[in-house]
Amino acid sequence: MIVNDRIRAKEVRLIGKDGEQIGVIERSKALKLAEDSSLDLVLVSPNAKPPVARIMDYGKYRYEQQKKEREARKNQKVINVKEIRLSPTIDDHDFNTKLRNARKFLEKGDKVKVSIRFRGRAITHKEIGRDVLERMAEETSDVSQVESKAKMDGRSMFLMLAPTSEK
Repeated sequence: MIVNDRIRAKEVRLIGKDGEQIGVIERSKALKLAEDSSLDLVLVSPNAKPPVARIMDYGKYRYEQQKKEREARKNQKVINVKEIRLSPTIDDHDFNTKLRNARKFLEKGDKVKVSIRFRGRAITHKEIGRDVLERMAEETSDVSQVESKAKMDGRSMFLMLAPTSEK
C-alpha cells in the first residue's frame, strides 16, 4: 500500500480516522491532518478519480492483516496424494494388503492414486487392469468416492480416490 509521502496524487478523497467522509482536499492538507492526529495517510483506492485516502495507524492495520492471514493459514487443510501401485495379476492377499493401506490413507484424509503398470504383453489386456481398479474402488466405497475414473496414460492406468467428506 502507498503511505504518506509516497502518495503522488495532487488531491485525494479523504476518509477520517473514524470512517467519516471529509471530502476532496489537497494531498498536503491531508498529510497535515494525518500528522496532527499522529497517524498515517494510506491510499486505499489508487485507481479511483480522485484517489481515496484514509487516515489510520498503518502499523496496526498491517499487524491486523498478518494476524488474519495466520488464522486463515491455520484453518486450511493440506491434502496429500498417496500412491498405491498394483499389478494386473495381483493375488488376493497382496490386494488386501494394498487395500488396507488405501483405507488407512483415506481415513487420514489423504487422496489416493491407485495405479497399475502394464509390463510386456499385459498391455493387450487392459480390461484385467480396469477390473482390478474397479474392485479397489468398490472395496473402499464406504470411506471414499471416485474422483476420476480409470484412464490410461502410457503404459499405466490410474484411478483417483478422494475421502468422503463428513461435515
